[in-house]
Amino acid sequence: MTVRAAAAVSAIYDALVGVLLLAGRPLLASVFGVALPTPPIHADLNGLFLLSVAAGYVIPYGEPESRGGRMYLWVMGPVLKGAGALTFVLDFYVRHSPRSFLLFAVSDGTLALVTLWALTRSAGRTRR
Repeated sequence: MTVRAAAAVSAIYDALVGVLLLAGRPLLASVFGVALPTPPIHADLNGLFLLSVAAGYVIPYGEPESRGGRMYLWVMGPVLKGAGALTFVLDFYVRHSPRSFLLFAVSDGTLALVTLWALTRSAGRTRR
C-alpha cells in the first residue's frame, strides 16, 4: 500500500465513523449492543474529532511525500490509531467493555500497521 492509499483509506474510515457518531448513533448503539451515550455531547465531540482527523488526511493524500503529510500520517496512524487499538483492548480486559468494541481495536490496529508499513516502505525508496 502506498502512503497516498493509506491516507485515503484512513480518511474514509474516520469520516464514516464520525458521521455515524453524529447522525447514526441509534444504529451504532444497536449494532454494538450498548446504550446511547449520556450526555450525547460526548459522542458529538468524538464525531467532530473524527471528521476533523479525516479532513486532515487531505494533506498526505495530496502531498504524500511532503514533510507535513508524512508527519500527519505518523501522528494519526501508528501513534493515534495504534494507541486507540491498545486502549480498546485494555478497556475490554480492565473495564469489561463489550466484546463488539474489539472490532475498533482490530480496525484501528490494522490501519496503524498498514500506515506504518507504507511510511517505512516509502522512506526507504526515497533515500535510495
